[in-house]
Amino acid sequence: MSADVLIIGAGAAGMMCAIEAGKRGRSVVLLDHAETLGEKIRISGGGRCNFTNLDARPENFLSANPDFCRSALARYTPRDFIALVEKHGIAWHEKKLGQLFCDDSAQQIIDMLKAECNDAKVRWCMPAKVESVEKREHFVIATNRGTFDCRSLVIASGGLSIPQIGASPFGYRVAEQFAIAVTSLRPALVGLTFSPDTLTQFADLSGISVDAVVSCNDASFRENLLVTHRGLSGPAILQISSYWRPGDDLSVNLLPDRDALEILEDVQAFEKLLANVLGEFLPQRFAQRWVDINFGNQPVKRFNAPRLREIAERLHDWRIRPSGTVGYKKAEVTLGGVDTSELSSKTMEARKQRGLYFIGEVVDVTGHLGGYNFQWAWSSGHAAGQAV
Repeated sequence: MSADVLIIGAGAAGMMCAIEAGKRGRSVVLLDHAETLGEKIRISGGGRCNFTNLDARPENFLSANPDFCRSALARYTPRDFIALVEKHGIAWHEKKLGQLFCDDSAQQIIDMLKAECNDAKVRWCMPAKVESVEKREHFVIATNRGTFDCRSLVIASGGLSIPQIGASPFGYRVAEQFAIAVTSLRPALVGLTFSPDTLTQFADLSGISVDAVVSCNDASFRENLLVTHRGLSGPAILQISSYWRPGDDLSVNLLPDRDALEILEDVQAFEKLLANVLGEFLPQRFAQRWVDINFGNQPVKRFNAPRLREIAERLHDWRIRPSGTVGYKKAEVTLGGVDTSELSSKTMEARKQRGLYFIGEVVDVTGHLGGYNFQWAWSSGHAAGQAV
């Protein structure tokens, strides 16, 4: 089968690219190994798909080249995708911090993208397993469903996150086949684990959530921190996981809106236990454990002024060192990918190989939590779709 464009990966980026290329009159084949369309979209946002973020800016993305994403994001914005959602009559709402969700179900986004592909006369080939990719006069892709010939080949196969729904290193292998560099890879937007010793101190607090500012390597996020049976999770931890490296400490401000020293000094004349004082601002069980581990639970009046300052400083800068992450199985995205220095920021085309494009998660552009990675999928897919 011949086509102008073959796209490998029928996820968010792949379908967006197919729509745009099809609308421009290109003959498009969209190929995927999965039996079910858009599974990662379906499970996103608790089943309601956090499909973009109103505040998406280049500053919300990590990459070896932080400016690479600017062009694509500027040419296809969150407002552009909202217009598409509204065209299909999909009701949506802003949850917090610019995060947009479907009122009903993530399936609506999948159905919308499928309908747009069909309107653009995109041909579907799924499930199909790619057996080889070659470059002759055109690209030749051998699959278990036959051989395809195309002028433009788009790799939209995603990263390594959530392998249980089919994630694989396919896209990185194609890049390496064509001598295109891939940066180091690791799980991101992922829970962090504790060493066995630390875990014994906190594991029975699993499920307790604390509003905190978590910082690491010059990045800070103010959201909930969640104690789990393996360590820490919750939005603040998922965010900071993209910046954390093994051996790094996290700095946690447990009282971001209060002056801890002022709180302690206000009750210093009373026989109130330290854990009870902190329990007015933090979950009681968490406050009790934190005090037991760090200072011992005594009446505040028994701590002298230097010790009170130390307690206050620790509350605003509690240092804790994770031992690792819970891995790709639980990670929302993959950090790293096809080196952006190898690609055109305007078209996503590989500089070393004309006609070969990389879009979405397979590229070294990783968004913060909150709809940013979907926006990168839409924007990068649109950029390539306008060029193929």
